[in-house]
Amino acid sequence: MKKLFRISTVPTSLNILLKGQLKYLNQYFEVTAISGAGRDLEELAEREGVKTYAIEMQRQISPAKDLITLLQLYNYFRKEKPDIIHSITPKAGLLSMMAGKLAGVPVRIHTFTGLVFPYKKGLMQKLLIAMDRLLCWCATNIYPEGQGVKKDLEKYKITKKPLKIIGNGNVNGIDVGYFDPVIFSETQKLEFRKTLNIAAGDYIFLFVGRLVRDKGINELVVAFVKLHSKFPTAQLLLVGPFEDHLDPLSPETKNTIESHPHILSVGFQEDVRPYLAIADIFVFPSHREGFPNVLLQAGAMGLFSIVTDISGSNEIVTDGINGKIIPVNDTKELGAAMQDALMKKEDSATVKNTCRMSITNRFEQSEVWEHIKNEYYSLIL
Repeated sequence: MKKLFRISTVPTSLNILLKGQLKYLNQYFEVTAISGAGRDLEELAEREGVKTYAIEMQRQISPAKDLITLLQLYNYFRKEKPDIIHSITPKAGLLSMMAGKLAGVPVRIHTFTGLVFPYKKGLMQKLLIAMDRLLCWCATNIYPEGQGVKKDLEKYKITKKPLKIIGNGNVNGIDVGYFDPVIFSETQKLEFRKTLNIAAGDYIFLFVGRLVRDKGINELVVAFVKLHSKFPTAQLLLVGPFEDHLDPLSPETKNTIESHPHILSVGFQEDVRPYLAIADIFVFPSHREGFPNVLLQAGAMGLFSIVTDISGSNEIVTDGINGKIIPVNDTKELGAAMQDALMKKEDSATVKNTCRMSITNRFEQSEVWEHIKNEYYSLIL
């Protein structure tokens, strides 16, 4: 079997973003997962049944430590002689592509799942652009996760190499059998609502993700408070952790979340399906994304989604079909879209079926995996 190395900076990326994929690929290749050490790497090895190799990588720019990592990757590649290396996160991409080129790895692939430099300015932006250009120069094949990422790579002239999107985008697709609304009966949904003190007739707007400024939570809370004054049965359900040390919400937003009787924040949840099952509308007013998996999950569960006009979100949602697309950072438009969805009953059975089909027809996981396997074969045969 040909040797395939999948590489990320931290093990969570491989364990969560590529769940199930490495086990599938291991039927056709000798797969090794490479990232920093940790529980996620151990869990991945047990679940996927693949080899793992721990090499510590820093997410931040750290010249001395990065050089050590580069040498470790080079030595490991020289020893193991992989046929394909494939990275999915920025630092792992830069260092593994450099090490792979130096070690003579024949196929060196990087997937850009999102870009940071378009949202930076000055010297930092120039530095990040230079790093991505170096990454692409060292790689043999570059795959943007979606059209938005591809357009930014072209706009900033990151590489002259062909940019190919595999399938319809997204690195792993979605398990539409796992994210299926029929799993939850009406009785189960009513009981789950009771555990959250949400009445059967209440209308739930749901957000799943990190509760940070960059996800549009400040605008969402302001829009909801105004909406609730008109529609007292409306509820806002927030599933995800605060990250006050990285991208804090405004003090006013944080205080409103903690004090408003119709805003419920439940923190990080290992299984978000019960929350998706009881929701009426999914709201995702993020400022920037690569290709958000949570929108695939919401759509597969039959939810109509209100999203901002950003890369990834506007590729998953078709305006007026499976969701509503609004401008970024626009509280007024967000509130109007939420009110419109509530009044039009975008939670009807017909709408739910349309939303689910929009995901199952384009992002079914087994088809995404098949596309990836075939792409590998096309590069080595």
